[in-house]
Amino acid sequence: TKEPSKLNDIYALRADFEQYGKANGLGWFTTALFIVADMAGGGVVAMPIAMLQSGGIGGTIIIVILCIAFCYTAHLLSENWMIMCERWSDYKEHCRKPYPEMAYRAMGSHARSFCSSTLNVMLFGVSVVYLLLSSHIINDFVSSILDRTIGLCYTLLIVALVLWPVTLLKSPQDFWWAIVVAMLTTLFSVILILVGMSLDYDACQSVASTPPFQFSNLILSLGTFMFGFGGHAVFPTIQHDMKNPGHFTYSAILAFCIVTAMYAPISMLGYVTYGDSLEESIINSIQTEWIRRGANLFIAVHCILTLTIVINPLNQEVEHLFDIPHHFGWHRIILRSAVMLAVVLTAESVPKFGPILNVIGGTTVALTSAILPALYNLYLNALTLDSTSKKYKRPSFAEVLERTPKLKLIINVAVIVLAIICGIATTRTAIAEMSSTRFTMPCYLTYFGSSISHRIAESPTHCCGHYRNISTIGNASMFCMN
Repeated sequence: TKEPSKLNDIYALRADFEQYGKANGLGWFTTALFIVADMAGGGVVAMPIAMLQSGGIGGTIIIVILCIAFCYTAHLLSENWMIMCERWSDYKEHCRKPYPEMAYRAMGSHARSFCSSTLNVMLFGVSVVYLLLSSHIINDFVSSILDRTIGLCYTLLIVALVLWPVTLLKSPQDFWWAIVVAMLTTLFSVILILVGMSLDYDACQSVASTPPFQFSNLILSLGTFMFGFGGHAVFPTIQHDMKNPGHFTYSAILAFCIVTAMYAPISMLGYVTYGDSLEESIINSIQTEWIRRGANLFIAVHCILTLTIVINPLNQEVEHLFDIPHHFGWHRIILRSAVMLAVVLTAESVPKFGPILNVIGGTTVALTSAILPALYNLYLNALTLDSTSKKYKRPSFAEVLERTPKLKLIINVAVIVLAIICGIATTRTAIAEMSSTRFTMPCYLTYFGSSISHRIAESPTHCCGHYRNISTIGNASMFCMN
């Protein structure tokens, strides 16, 4: 009968999936939590300002579309990896760089080099963002406790100096504990932010004012939104560590639902409550001091953990490029110090994380989270086995169009084209924003003639309302920092 045959096919398929995984690998639910930890964090504090730039309704639509589109491309990455494991048995055991290998199998060695370079640029940019964000938060945290502030520019140097010895160590292969802690700190911060905004709602919502809609601001917000959903660069690595890699799509769906459940209420409630008084970080708009301190502390821990994790593969790539010995020595000290110095100099040159975040979102995130997954999927599915050499032959562009089912071709091409258009528009707008009058002066131009520490005249509370003169904690003239 056909029924046992169908059942055997299901068992065979399940066995195939499991043989591509690791016996003690990650379950699909645990994998979902790791994906959440990878995506959430910096996006939590920056999403509300992106919602303000996009005009509320536009931002809500963008969040929904990006959630669906990026979850789909996560599924494509999963499908790509399963194809690779099925056709090339070497990948079942160990693969140090699964994403660049995916590029190689799909489109050749030049594609692998381009993919690897893109990932390195992204890691560098993310390192800069998290150094800036953690320094911003630590500076605000110190200012809220003491009546002095050393300033962001000096805080950047201090944070980098403290983290520098950690970056010299060869990181352990199992870094998942740090990712779990990073996810938990983000979750606790989200809860505190929601509580803080709820306490400010009654006093601030009635006086909240929204700026007139500008299409350029909508385009600019896309970079932040894409950054918040763009963790795809490490998805193949996470899937490679699963017990059953075939279940990665389930993990991705759950993870994107969780992240959207974090982003949406914070973005919408922040937009409605504070309006144009929103700060670059939503945490600084909250007026209840202990909540602001707690949320800042949790996000700071997340940023520092993420920075130490992200900069390590970047260091290893640079060491591989210069053929540096694997053991600890002066070569490693010099090279890794140079990488950290480059990160610090970039952060000191652009001492606001928003513009850099938008540039990363419009370039490397658009590539790694939308364009490349869809492109590689088309080429991997169009591969054919050469009967003579018994090797898979890469298709031409015309063969890809011919062999791909029309519905899938339309969807993938639409994702690629829209990502290219949005990425270029966002990057151009972000660069224009960086060079405008609103651009903050580089730190090294402000060092001369300024003291390291100065007293702050008022409590660092950012009040709400169009004129930022509404306080929920007391006399506005005493507490508001206009």
